[in-house]
Amino acid sequence: MSDTNPAGDRVGTVVTHRRYVPYSHAHYAGNLVDGAYSLGLFGDVATEMCIVLDGDEGLFASYSDVQFKAPVRAGDVLEITATLVREGTRSRVMDFAVHVVGRGAPTEAAPGAAEVLDPPVVATTATGTVVVPPASH
Repeated sequence: MSDTNPAGDRVGTVVTHRRYVPYSHAHYAGNLVDGAYSLGLFGDVATEMCIVLDGDEGLFASYSDVQFKAPVRAGDVLEITATLVREGTRSRVMDFAVHVVGRGAPTEAAPGAAEVLDPPVVATTATGTVVVPPASH
């Protein structure tokens, strides 16, 4: 889902994905998922952002200021956002965030139990730069 700025200025455009984290992605004790999982999700929303803005998937050039603030676990429902914060001729700088909006809470009595987190938990943040091909004239 994308939300473009109605004023026509592309800075401020937001793309949002939601994703369930399957138990097959658990990598560590306590059903923890590795940090690379969030970075992969950032790549997905950045790709959609480039498609929406430029009609091209773009290529990731760099991440900066990656912060792992809270765990991501198998059974989580994640909301991943990309916000365009700066636009160059070919570069697109985006702020990213992973929010845990739901979490599985299995017990022996109710193995499929889960809850909506209110407020959501900020799990991972980053800033990234993506490049797109030059505009053809």
